[in-house]
Amino acid sequence: MTEVTKDTIIGDILDACPDAAPLFLEIGMHCLGCPASRGESVEQACMVHGTDADELVKKINALLAE
Repeated sequence: MTEVTKDTIIGDILDACPDAAPLFLEIGMHCLGCPASRGESVEQACMVHGTDADELVKKINALLAE
């Protein structure tokens, strides 16, 4: 995985980059093992947790670039 968008599925991100898990935990998404949460897009998760999807995407892409 080279780049994440707001439409990227969380499970795909975590499979490709497990180190991204803390970024989801920071927004209050503590149910990463739940099948429902792994099937959500970044945008859907951010909407539920009241956070900015663009900011999370930026953080994840910075991590992937390392």
